[in-house]
Formats: sequence, structure tokens, C-alpha cells
Amino acid sequence: MNENNELQRGLGARQMRMIALGGTIGVGLFMGATSTIKWTGPSVIFAYLIAGIFLFLVMRAMGEMVYLHPTSGSFANFASDYIHPVAGYLTAWSNIFQWVVVGMSEVIAVGEYMNYWFPDLPQWIPGVIVVLLLAGANLVSVKAFGEFEFWFAMIKVVTIILMIVAGFGLIFFGLGNGGEAIGLSNLWSHGGFFPNGWVGFFFALSIVIGSYQGVELIGITAGETKDPQKNIKSAVNGVIWRILIFYIGAIFVIVTVYPWDELGNIGSPFVATFAKVGITFAAGLINFVVLTAAMSGCNSGIFSASRMTLNLSQKGMLPKFFTKVMKNGVPVWTVVAIAVGILIGALLNVILPLFIKGADSVFVYVYSASILPGMVPWFMILISHLRFRKNHPEEIEGHPFKMPGGAFTNYITMAFFIMVLIGMLFNKETVVSVVIGIVFLSFMTLFFFIKGYHKLSKDQQL
Repeated sequence: MNENNELQRGLGARQMRMIALGGTIGVGLFMGATSTIKWTGPSVIFAYLIAGIFLFLVMRAMGEMVYLHPTSGSFANFASDYIHPVAGYLTAWSNIFQWVVVGMSEVIAVGEYMNYWFPDLPQWIPGVIVVLLLAGANLVSVKAFGEFEFWFAMIKVVTIILMIVAGFGLIFFGLGNGGEAIGLSNLWSHGGFFPNGWVGFFFALSIVIGSYQGVELIGITAGETKDPQKNIKSAVNGVIWRILIFYIGAIFVIVTVYPWDELGNIGSPFVATFAKVGITFAAGLINFVVLTAAMSGCNSGIFSASRMTLNLSQKGMLPKFFTKVMKNGVPVWTVVAIAVGILIGALLNVILPLFIKGADSVFVYVYSASILPGMVPWFMILISHLRFRKNHPEEIEGHPFKMPGGAFTNYITMAFFIMVLIGMLFNKETVVSVVIGIVFLSFMTLFFFIKGYHKLSKDQQL
């Protein structure tokens, strides 16, 4: 064991950029694009653009603080230091809840994707294998985690680039369409650019926001990154335009190549686009890509949630044995605990419906409930940032990585997120997830005060 229980700085700039990128570009883009498009039509392009800009501002607010204080689980510590210890506690548990739930859903998805090649294979078997494989990678070293995530992200990025290139070939040169360019008319020919009006656009924002969750992963990797100031600055600035290009570029191709109101009938638009330009193995290719995307989500979940669990245990809010760090710098028991949690959740999803009628719908609600906890770190980052600036005016004056617009853009970003949450309460497809998220946060707040964690000394707080 590591005598000082300290993490090691094993992540380089290459891995940092891909971790941030891969954590955000997930299965939601490949499999869930049609669900956002159905709400708002072609104007979904603007929804991804607007959400991407506000997430960039969150990243910059976090980057301004992490640049000066690069620690693992940084934004939970910031929330505790600059808001209140309960804020740090809620941030850590929200992050754990979000990533365990995401990990569970991704593991279940792995079983479904493997059925494409092995239709008679029980879905739980691939899930178990993937969890054991990824837990093993996380236990080897943080560098091994980073390398896995780098290649998972690379597969997703290359696929999206190829899809955009193929799409542009269809749109402007008629590649795969008998030489007849499709043109841009699908953007306005089927009910206009905003076919469902501003209400549909507003509702779509909540689903779009969910697809960006994970972008704050940089704030957790900060404590295990070589040359953190340089790499954090590079990762934050570099990842946002890549995200915008990949999301907006892919969505632009989808709603331009196909009438938005017919997307529900063609299956995956990625498969359809590749097939249209003559790639006959498109279905198998995309199935492989979404399989790696699911593994990427689970990989990120194990890493992120294990570091937040370590953070809580170091402050006496979880059993002390979770603080054990191996010689390779990996917090062994937190990685094992999160992997087991993901595995149990995935297996229960298979077992419970066999004995309890309607149990599968409970899991659907739990998965969707990760949206609100997933937004908690963003709010905490923004509020912490305001206090950080107020408490450290001398450090801000010569800061080389300031948030654009300072406090003004901070308030605007929070207002945007509040607006999205209000919209979710009025949408029957998202209101349940918000309510479950509120119940979870309320329970954890009560637990914090009942356990007396607010009475811990300053050094013991998160």
C-alpha cells in the first residue's frame, strides 16, 4: 500500500483532452439523437450550440479555480470551502450517484449491443465481463484508465468525423445519391426550422443538457495530471470547440440529409448515413462504436465515482478503509466498491423483473434521475467560482486563465440552467426524473445533518 495514501500524477495532456471529450460524447449522441430532434426539429442544432456555450463557461469557471488548486475531486472541495460543507457533500454524492447510474445503464446497454452478434447470449454475461475488465484497468494505474479512455474516445471521434464527411458528400456532392446533391432544403421544408415552436425547443434543451454531462470530469482528473496548470488550460480550451464541432456537425448532417419527421422510421441515422454512401457493414460498425461508447461511460463512471468516494472517506464521511491507496496510486477499495455497485445494479435490472411486475420501469426512472444530480456539480462550480473571486482578489488580478465575462457570465449561466430545470418540471417525460433527483438530494442533505457532519472541524470537511 501507498504509505501516505496519495494519488499519483499519471495522466498526460493527450489523455486529459480525450477524457474530457470522451466523457461527454457518449451513447446519447449515437442512439439518442432522434429523441432530441423529435421535440424541436432542425432547430435542435441551436439547442446543442446554446448548451455547449454555457457548458464552456462552466468549464472555464472550474478551470480558473483548478488552475490554482489542482486536486482530485476538486469541485467538491471548492463547494465545501466556498459555499458550505453540505454543498461539498452533496456535490460528491451527486457525482457518485450520477456515474454509478450511468455505469449501470452502460453495462446493461453492452449486453443489448452484444446481442447483435450473439443473439442467444444472456445479456448479463457481457456486462459482468466488461465491469471486471474496466475495474481491472482502473486498478492497474491511473495511466491504464487514461489509456483505455483515450482509445475509447478516439473510436467515437473518428466515427463522428467519418459520418460528417460522408454527410457533407451527400449534401453537397450527391455521394451515394446518384450524384444528386441533397442540398439544405430539409432544414426548412417540413414545417420550418422550428416545427414545434419555442415550446418544443425549450423541452429539447433538458435532453440536450443531459448529453453534455461528464464534461466536468477534468476537475476530478486534476489531482492525477502531470503539469496540471498547462494540461488543464489546454484541455478546457481545446475540448469545447471539439465538442461543438462533433455534436453540431453530426446533428447538422442528420437533419439535413433526412427529413426530421421521418427519422423515427430509419433506425440509427448514423447507420443510415453510412449505408447510403455505400458502406455495407454500417450497422455492424455503429454497433461496435456504441459498444465502445458504453464501455467508455462505464470506465469514466468507475474512475470518477471512486475518486469522490475517496474524498468522502478521507474526511470521515465514509469508512476509513476506503482511504487505502496502492503503491501505483490507485484507491483500491473505492474502485472495487463502485465496480461492485455498478455490477449489482446491472444484475438487479435483469433479476427483479422476473419476480416483480413493473420493476424494469423503476430502473428507467432511476437512470433518468441522474440528470438533476448531474447538474449539481455545475451549479456548485459556478457558485464556488463567485466566492473564489471574492475571497482571492489578489490571485484573480494576474490570473492567466480567467473566466470570460467574470461574474456576469456566471449569473447568466446559472439562470440558463434554472430555466432548463423549470422546463423539465412542465414536461411529462422529464418531470419524474427531476422529482427523484430532488428526493435524492433532500435525503442526502438530511443525512448530512443527522450524522453531525456539519460539526466536523474545518480540516475534516470536504
